[in-house]
Parts: sequence; structure tokens; C-alpha cells
Amino acid sequence: MEATPKSQIAELVRSSQNILLLSHASPDGDSIGSSLAFNLVLKKMGKTVDMAIFDNLDQSCSFLPGFSDIKNDIAASSDLVITIDTKQTGEEMKLGQKKMAEDHKLVIVVSPTKGVLVPEDVVVTRSRPKYDLVVFLDCSEAERIGDKFEELKDLLFETPTVSIDHHATNSYFAKVNWVDMTAASTTEMLVSLTESLGRNENYLDADVATCLLTGLMFDTGSFQNGNTTPKSLTVAAQLVAAGARQQEIVEKIYMTRSLVTLKLWGKILSNIHEEKENNFVWASISNDEAKKVGADLDTDGTGGVMDELLKTVSGVDFVLMLKENGDSVNGSLRSVDKTFNVSEISKLFGGGGHIVASGFKVKGEYQPTVDLIIEKIKTQLGSVPKATQGVEEIPQS
Repeated sequence: MEATPKSQIAELVRSSQNILLLSHASPDGDSIGSSLAFNLVLKKMGKTVDMAIFDNLDQSCSFLPGFSDIKNDIAASSDLVITIDTKQTGEEMKLGQKKMAEDHKLVIVVSPTKGVLVPEDVVVTRSRPKYDLVVFLDCSEAERIGDKFEELKDLLFETPTVSIDHHATNSYFAKVNWVDMTAASTTEMLVSLTESLGRNENYLDADVATCLLTGLMFDTGSFQNGNTTPKSLTVAAQLVAAGARQQEIVEKIYMTRSLVTLKLWGKILSNIHEEKENNFVWASISNDEAKKVGADLDTDGTGGVMDELLKTVSGVDFVLMLKENGDSVNGSLRSVDKTFNVSEISKLFGGGGHIVASGFKVKGEYQPTVDLIIEKIKTQLGSVPKATQGVEEIPQS
């Protein structure tokens, strides 16, 4: 009998010591919650773990244990890698070294057997650390980890990879792919994996359960969205029984808004535009506009205004929010008409997600890029198919 993806992942985890956890750019409660929960479980197993999310983190999740351990880069190892372009010399070379103790220097001599090396032929870099396993959490494609993907291609090629995800758009890019499209969140999936890894140990303590419940509540809109299933509610009850601090999650994520955040939301709402002919509504916010109300788009949450206010607009197919992010513009889409497939719009810009909630990122100067995005959506709307009637509502993660 062939092993299931979940059992294959459990065996890979057990046989690995140095593990890297990655999740998607523009992180949310599910990506952060799943990373933190799995990090805690792996450490209980005695593993050495690095977590990395290559983007600004949603600070509403900063109360979760281990949040400050999430890195936005992968530190280089202590090894230096010398790469030599051998097109002019061939690969036959002699290596020598000379110690200059009085100057505290070591001279390395590279002598090609033919031709001449010039300094431009030699590149010195720091090597990446070695991992036994790379785990992608809540990530439908490897490229969704963001701008660091190109830098990490060699690492990802050389290292066994695992994908744990619930997106229908998952491309099955890893060596082992566990994709459960019926799951409301990646954290919902991790509950059973945690139990499998525990065997005779109980790894589902209060901290792990709190991280997992955070992701589940986030992706179900606190159990208000249509993707909430009987299993989701059963898993939530299990997590609360394990000690998940449900009231703390509600307070930190849903009930606590700083005055600056409210001012930021007000600015976003003042920027609403209605496209009557194309039946959608959009709003935008730039870094300069945020600064005028004392906000920072990197740290002051904008996701809440999307999920709590913009998607309540009636009489349109979908809503869109555009946010400046460094040298790019991030787009978040939510269906108002649940038969409208917003993931098809995200694909126009290389993004993706769910039928009713998706996102994308476009590089470019803020205002021209906003104009380009809106014009392209208006032009392409005629070719965007509607989703099948009765689809489950699954928020972007």
C-alpha cells in the first residue's frame, strides 16, 4: 500500500535534523500561524529550525509565541564560495596558498594551466546553510515565497522539499505535496500531522494550539465564511480543549485597533472608486498618504479594512485594494458576488489564490502601476469566467 503524502512528510521530518520553514509573501494569519505552530512542534522533537517569510509581517499576530524568531532572510553560513569563470582558461588549475603571519593574511594563488585569469573572472560569495528538509507552508507555488526565490533556487533544487497547503491552485511543485482543498486552512491540516508526529508524545500544547487556532480563525473569518465546515468546528473545539487561548486571539486580531490604524482605514475608505460599467469597487493607499496620518504600511494593518469593510459593499462583483509596497504595488481581491472568480484576475498579474479571495504583486512606480492595473482589469473583465455556483468561500492565504 502506497504511503499517503502526510505519512511521507512525517517520515521525512523524523529523518531530518536541520529544517527550513518557508511561507508566502504578503503573509496572513494562516501562513504565520502555521509557521509558528510547526516551528514549536519541530523544536519539541529536537530539530534545528529556521523560519523565514520574505515580507513584512502582520503585526496583529505579534502576540503569538515565536513571532520574533521569523526571519526575513536566510543567514549565510561561515563558508566562502569562490566561483571562477573558466571560459578563457579551461578548468585545469593549480591552487596554492601562502601564509603571511605578520600581516594576519592568507594568500590563495590560482594558476590556470592556460590563458590568463583577471579579477572579473572571480566572484566570492557566502554560502547558504545546509538543510535536510525545506517545508513550504500555505504556499501554492515555490515562487510565492517572494523576491528571494531566485536566490534560493540552488538550495531548493539540492534539498528535499515538502508542500503542505490547502489552495486549489497548488502546482504540486515539491518532492512531496500534501494538498487538501477541503481544509479551511493550512493550520487545520497541521493538527493531524502534529498528532502523527507525536506518536506517544503530546505536542499539541497551549502554545501550539493557539498558533493553529489563529490560522483557522483567520482563514474562516472567525467561522463566518462559507468555507467553515463541520470538521473546521470540530478541529477548533479540539484546539480549545488543548488550551488554545481563543479569547486572546479574538482580542488581539479582531478587537484591538490602534488610533493610527483607524486613521489609515479612514484614508483608504476616502480613496474608494466605483467602476460602474465593470461592476467593481477599488481603493488604494500610498506610503506618502499613510505617513500623513502617522501610519506605516509595513506595520499598521490594512487587511482588516479589506475583510471587515470593503467586502461588505453590495451590488458589485468584487472589491480590490491596492497598496504601495516598496518598489511594488500589492493587490488584494475579494468576491462580493460569490460566483465571481477573482483568482482569474490575480492571474493577469502573476498572482493567485482562491476563487473568492486572491492577491498579486506588480513591480513599478506607485501611481503609474495603479493606473496600469485598473486599466488592465477593465480591459480583461470580459474574459474572466465566473466560478461554479455554490463554491465554498475560502479567504486568501
